[in-house]
Amino acid sequence: MSQNAEKVLDHFNLFREPEYQEMLKNKKEQFENPEPADKLVQVREWTKTWEYREKNFAREALTVNPAKACQPLGAVFAAVGFESTMPFVHGSQGCVAYYRSHLSRHFKEPTSCVSSSMTEDAAVFGGLNNMIDGLANTYAMYKPKMIAVSTTCMAEVIGDDLNAFIKTSKEKGSVPEAYDVPFAHTPAFVGSHITGYDNALKGVLAHFWDGKAGTVPALVREANEKINFIGGFDGYTVGNTREVKRILDLMNLEYTILADTSDVFDTPSDGKFRMYDGGTTLEDTAAALNAKATFSMQEYCTEKTLPFIAEHGQEVVALNCPIGVSGTDKFIMELARVSGKAIPDELKKERGRLVDAIADSTAHIHGKKFAIYGDPDQCLGLAAFLMELGGEPTHVLATNGTKHWAEKVQALFDSSPFGKDCHVYAGKDLWHMRSLLFTEPVDFLFGNTYGKYLERDTGTPLIRYGFPIFDRHHHHRYPIWGYQGGLNMLVRILDKIFDEIDNNSNVPSQSDYSFDIIR
Repeated sequence: MSQNAEKVLDHFNLFREPEYQEMLKNKKEQFENPEPADKLVQVREWTKTWEYREKNFAREALTVNPAKACQPLGAVFAAVGFESTMPFVHGSQGCVAYYRSHLSRHFKEPTSCVSSSMTEDAAVFGGLNNMIDGLANTYAMYKPKMIAVSTTCMAEVIGDDLNAFIKTSKEKGSVPEAYDVPFAHTPAFVGSHITGYDNALKGVLAHFWDGKAGTVPALVREANEKINFIGGFDGYTVGNTREVKRILDLMNLEYTILADTSDVFDTPSDGKFRMYDGGTTLEDTAAALNAKATFSMQEYCTEKTLPFIAEHGQEVVALNCPIGVSGTDKFIMELARVSGKAIPDELKKERGRLVDAIADSTAHIHGKKFAIYGDPDQCLGLAAFLMELGGEPTHVLATNGTKHWAEKVQALFDSSPFGKDCHVYAGKDLWHMRSLLFTEPVDFLFGNTYGKYLERDTGTPLIRYGFPIFDRHHHHRYPIWGYQGGLNMLVRILDKIFDEIDNNSNVPSQSDYSFDIIR
């Protein structure tokens, strides 16, 4: 065999060795019942046609590679944004392993989360005993200040009542009676990770503001001048949250970041393990009731939370992932309006620098066609920025997008000549996107790591954007919001454009007439 202790080959080279090639060939011939190669080519080519696209878009009872994850993932993300809080998922252990690995692979940080380890017996008789034991073990072993409970499909299908289960667990002594255990039902078979984020955040706020599930009187609002901020489910949370804090500090505002995950997903390597780090304190979470207003940086991540906050007497401002000049302008001007504070000169300079950078580079982006998929707010924010640059967001797709979202994207298209030939697709998946890329090709594709299969299949260069990004490192540390974030996005777009120009003009004496050192 090629592999031995003296010379260890990694998978890039190992599976190209003759014995592995022979093994894979035999496996295909003997066990995979393969179709003739010419038939595979014929069908593959047919799936690139308009005829197939029409059949593809006519399907109703099948989803192929949806661009979304399930509710509990978003609930876990929200929970770790609170001080010393342990996410507790009422469901199977395997589900929780998925949430932890998904977040850890993106942020390159350990993600703490526990489950009630429901198995076959709990699926039949209910998971009350699992909840009683699970809360007791979590409280004793990990010593969190708060345990935030959510659910998986298993618990939801059999109808487990979290409120009743938590009360019973407290009666049994699993945790003290006054201990904070907010909860949210997050069935994975409806909605997506942004729905789970929304449900979990609303559950935490309701717990503190409305009397901790009836165990204490509801808080009475005493209005102050502070402003709350909600980032939403954000793969760039480390960079974005810190950029938002910097902007707020420049404007000399008093604020609370709700569900602040910027530290827990960016812990230092200094010899100390931090199961919990940073996060919104429980005291600040309760006091957030008194704020003057709440800003949501991602409207569709807070469709339940914002109305709940508004019902408690606050003004709410909903944004859609403010990238670029116009998106950040709206954010800054709304801050100034709500707070009554003047916009500082430093932010005005940052705006001017972004405008200058766009002026330097827009000729390379003008008229290029882009496809975008991802979460609703991120698609909206990026599409607006591309049109600002003179690009055309030809295909904008969100599996978890709603009719309301699609109307908002269409209104964006209608507001600019760069949106004339652009189309929005709510509720569609990446197999739909494949048909779009073959029948109406674009120059570049924006999407997460899973887009690399579309890049390989369709030849459309991928600019990585959104969540999850597994195959590139540290994107989450750099903001995409604000003027500085817009500059970061501009550089990423231009780098990909220039790389493609170089790749397509590097054959000596054939295509290298444009292999320039100046762009």
